[in-house]
Amino acid sequence: MTDIRDAVATPAAKPGTPTLEVRDLHKTYAGIEVLKGVEFAIDKGQVKAVLGPSGSGKSTMLRLMALLEPADRGAILLNGKRIGAEDRGGRMHHYPERRLAVERRDIGMVFQRFNLFPHLNALENVALGLTSVQDVAREEAKERAYKMLSRVGLGDRDHHYPSELSGGQQQRVAIARALVLNPQVMLFDEPTSALDPELVGEVLDVMEQLADEGMTMIVVTHEVRFARRAADQVTLFDSGIIVEQAEPEEFFENPQHERTKQFLRHVH
Repeated sequence: MTDIRDAVATPAAKPGTPTLEVRDLHKTYAGIEVLKGVEFAIDKGQVKAVLGPSGSGKSTMLRLMALLEPADRGAILLNGKRIGAEDRGGRMHHYPERRLAVERRDIGMVFQRFNLFPHLNALENVALGLTSVQDVAREEAKERAYKMLSRVGLGDRDHHYPSELSGGQQQRVAIARALVLNPQVMLFDEPTSALDPELVGEVLDVMEQLADEGMTMIVVTHEVRFARRAADQVTLFDSGIIVEQAEPEEFFENPQHERTKQFLRHVH
C-alpha cells in the first residue's frame, strides 16, 4: 500500500518555477470578498515583504497558502504542483485533512501570537512536530529541536516553559518550531506585532539571519526597516488585491501607484 506521504511528495521545482504561487485566489467571509483574484509568487531564496492596512487580506492570503483554510476559488502551487485542492468537473474539491497535514510539512507558518503549548517546555514545543508529523524518534527529535533552539539563540532556555520566557523568546521558539520541520518556504504573519517594542529587534535579527542564509520567506509585516533591509521585493496589499510590487528602493523611493504613496506617507 502506498504511503500518502510518498503519494503527495512535492517534486523539486523545474528551473524558473516559483517555489510557492497562488493564481486567481478568492476568499469570502460572511458575504464580504476578502481576496479578489490574487496573483502572487515567490522564487527559491527570495524574501518578500507584504505591507498594507489592517483588514486588507494579507493574513488571509497566508492562511490559505499554509492550507489552514480552503480557498473559494483559485490554485495554490508548491514547486509547480497544485496543493490543497483540485478541480473536478469545474468544481473545486478540497483534499481531506490527512493529505493536507502531509502537504503542510513543506510550508512553515509563524503567527502573530506564539501559539505555544503552555504545559510543554521550549524543547518539547519544538520537538512535537517532529514526533507527531514526521514520526521522528523521541530522542532524535529532542536532539534536532535543541540544535534549532540554539540556532535562534535559545539553547540555554530549552527547559523553560512559555510562561518563563519573554514575548520575544516565545516568538523565537515558535520560529524554531516551524524551522525544525525543514520547510521549503516560511510564512510570517506580523511576527512582531504582539511584542513590546524593545523585544522586536531580537526576532527581526533571527529573521534577517534566515534571509541571509537563503530561506524562502513571505513576511506580512508593519516593520518598514525590515522590508527595506531584508526583502528582495516589497508588496502593497489593499482591499483584497495587490496594488504594487517592486524592489525595496523602487518601492519606497519611487512608488508608482497613488495608493502606495498614500500608505507610505501614513507609515512614515
